[in-house]
Amino acid sequence: MAFLLSLRRPFVADHFHEEPYFVEARHGHNWMVEAGVLLDDEAREAAFAAALDAWVDGLDYTVLNEQPRLRSRNPTTELLAQWACEHLAAAGFRVASVKVREKANYWALCRPA
Repeated sequence: MAFLLSLRRPFVADHFHEEPYFVEARHGHNWMVEAGVLLDDEAREAAFAAALDAWVDGLDYTVLNEQPRLRSRNPTTELLAQWACEHLAAAGFRVASVKVREKANYWALCRPA
């Protein structure tokens, strides 16, 4: 039997927008990522936490526009949710969903296809 485990992690990061349709100066947010994975064995909980922490640690207190994965792209909440989802899947987890919150009323949810 599988169970769904969800973990939440905060991080702080700056970003800016320089798109023809949307220009906004550099500013920061207190972001939140919440990821849920299906686990068959509770022994994998620590590995899931470590994988999520590794993703967060790579972003915490950075400028998102300078991340190699986001360079030349508009660093949106949607892209962050997709990236976290792909990161966890690549680490061998069955991802149910990843939600990234930029503001209290602005978030994106990603589910694998």
